[in-house]
Amino acid sequence: MNVLVVGGWGREHALAWKLAQSARVQKVFVAPGNGGTARDSRLENLPITDLNALTEWAQAQRIGLTVVGPEAPLALGLVDLLRSKGLRVFGPTQAAAQLESSKAFSKAFMQRHGIPTARHQTFSQADAAHAHIDAHGAPLVVKADGLAAGKGVVVANTLAEAHAAVDFMLGDTAGLQHNAGGARVVIEDFLEGEEASFIVLCDGRNVLPLATSQDHKRLLSGDLGPNTGGMGAYSPAPVVTPEVHARAMREIILPTVRGMEKDGIPFTGFLYAGLMIDASGHPKTLEFNCRLGDPETQPILMRLKSDLLEVLLAATEPGPHGRLDQVELQWDRRTALGVVVAAQGYPQAPRRGDPVEGLPPDADDARVFHAGTLLDADGRLLSSGGRILCVTALADNVRQAQQRAYDLLAGIRIDGMQYRRDIGHRATRH
Repeated sequence: MNVLVVGGWGREHALAWKLAQSARVQKVFVAPGNGGTARDSRLENLPITDLNALTEWAQAQRIGLTVVGPEAPLALGLVDLLRSKGLRVFGPTQAAAQLESSKAFSKAFMQRHGIPTARHQTFSQADAAHAHIDAHGAPLVVKADGLAAGKGVVVANTLAEAHAAVDFMLGDTAGLQHNAGGARVVIEDFLEGEEASFIVLCDGRNVLPLATSQDHKRLLSGDLGPNTGGMGAYSPAPVVTPEVHARAMREIILPTVRGMEKDGIPFTGFLYAGLMIDASGHPKTLEFNCRLGDPETQPILMRLKSDLLEVLLAATEPGPHGRLDQVELQWDRRTALGVVVAAQGYPQAPRRGDPVEGLPPDADDARVFHAGTLLDADGRLLSSGGRILCVTALADNVRQAQQRAYDLLAGIRIDGMQYRRDIGHRATRH
């Protein structure tokens, strides 16, 4: 069977790598892929980004399964396009992907179905948003309603930061993907606690949890600096105790899947709930994503022992819903930890075109997943994005996984590269 993975970042490299391990897979195509997928003989990059052209190609090539990685093609309806041609695809429809593509939709959905989250209000007029900020006080969280490529969430510790975020997100120069109704912001209460990533597979009705994980959003060690797409992650996350896991499933995940089915938009694909877990172990929903997290995917898939293709085929079984209720995942008991290597200037203005050198060879317990890389005409590996690599290692505990990952990272050379030196520090506290 030939498989197509849509996307070109670290998450998609990890997905393609894992799918290629299945005995039933003939070739994994990655559209558009990156320098790392280009260098893997089991994978083939496909330089197609237009969704209609990609659908026509998949139909002509009789692709057996498509897995859509990033949020943008999901929000644009790629799953609907592929299904309209009778193709098998794992991911949410455009309507279901609103859980991520519209914060206002997501918040209204959670309120309607009693899913615990922060109190919030939605604004399309800056004056009303500013008045709410002055009346409420700081700290606050200001979120752009649409997809924002990492620029859409500001944790404002002061009134000035909150006002500036509103002006940016409701301005014409923000560069955000506004929804059809125009620019909107969601302003919500700041929640205290520890964050974790809770990701499950859904087939429209059944739910299969993946291993827990936790990422580091701030650019600098010590959780300082601006928010990013993620500077590193590890799995499992000690903060998600068995009790927290049970509550998250009972109070957040299952009501969400049942609610989507009740609303006539059954959810299929990866469902990612960003949780804030308070000191008493009560989780609340910070946000939903409709795909795997990046960089959480890399350590999660390093630990997955099951055949990912077989799992996704079970999830996409023809009919009203799949058969994930018949699947049990097998996990490596070790800890996996990944450290992101980012470009100079990331996240504001990442530099591109720097040679990427000194990569360690892949091993059973360690692998470098590529994100912002490309191969030039001379076969040189160059940086091509903000987050360049994720150096990922497996070991018996968090400290050993840290040591292994940072030892591997020590030999990598990219001019101006930056990375955090404390990935996993929350886990070591537990």
